Amino acid sequence: MQHDSDTLSPAAIDLTRPLPDRLEELAAHVGCEVVEALGNVSRPRIGIAYSGGVDSAVLGALVARAVGTERTVLLLGVSPSLAARERTLAHRQAEQLGLVVEEIERHEITNDDYRKNDVDRCYFCKDELFTQFDDHAAEDHDLGVIAYGENADDSKRPDRPGGRAAREHSVLYPLATASITRAQVREIASTLGLSSALKPAAPCLASRIPHGQEVIAEKLRAIDVAEDVVLAAGFTDCQVRHHGTVARIEVPSDEIGRIADDELRLDVLKGVKAAGFNHVTFDLHGIQSGAFTMQSLSRRPEGA
Repeated sequence: MQHDSDTLSPAAIDLTRPLPDRLEELAAHVGCEVVEALGNVSRPRIGIAYSGGVDSAVLGALVARAVGTERTVLLLGVSPSLAARERTLAHRQAEQLGLVVEEIERHEITNDDYRKNDVDRCYFCKDELFTQFDDHAAEDHDLGVIAYGENADDSKRPDRPGGRAAREHSVLYPLATASITRAQVREIASTLGLSSALKPAAPCLASRIPHGQEVIAEKLRAIDVAEDVVLAAGFTDCQVRHHGTVARIEVPSDEIGRIADDELRLDVLKGVKAAGFNHVTFDLHGIQSGAFTMQSLSRRPEGA
């Protein structure tokens, strides 16, 4: 999450800018896969499952380089699990890319399997998203192919059940099939000048709720507001974990010392309480990506 960029629109970029040879070769792999896939369908455009993060932004850029901006559509799923600031940043990144964004209304929170928040919540989230694309977006926007931004590192992680949904819906994952790593994604983004090149990962708001505790819109709104408060206090990134009446704030470990400032601490305390929490804590471990899911998976019997 990058809060400072909320007030600035990034300058448009040249998608044809040359990449270093090793990255150009990887980009060519992505382009070939997409061109081949479009050659096998009647509809001429490709939809990118888009969040505004660096993976989907780079995928959109590489696809547009291969097939053109007019045939590349960014599909932004909108629901209570998408932070308002991330929605804004997604549109600004798309503007820089020169690509059209189509917002797709989502309803994953009405799914009991999603709402009960087991470790495979992401599967039901992505399944609903790709179903929306199949049932509505493909026809509405003349899309013959859908792709999403899984990279080669994501493919190796055990806490990414959304990949299973992608495969079930025949969604392409060109970054992963081209063996493009997370570091290479960021290098491509930096070379092209994407505003998301240094943007921290921003998992959906539901990831802040411990597995087994129900995901409801009220909790997601409280998290969204609380994180805005923390970012407004000058932290470069944060996640507010929802433990009922307790907010557990994670910020980069090298910024934790800032809470010693009484004025800042009291501002955060007041704002996060106003978001709907009775107690506010800072986690001394710092930000932990996938913390709830990895903890749950580590407790599962081997082979389960």
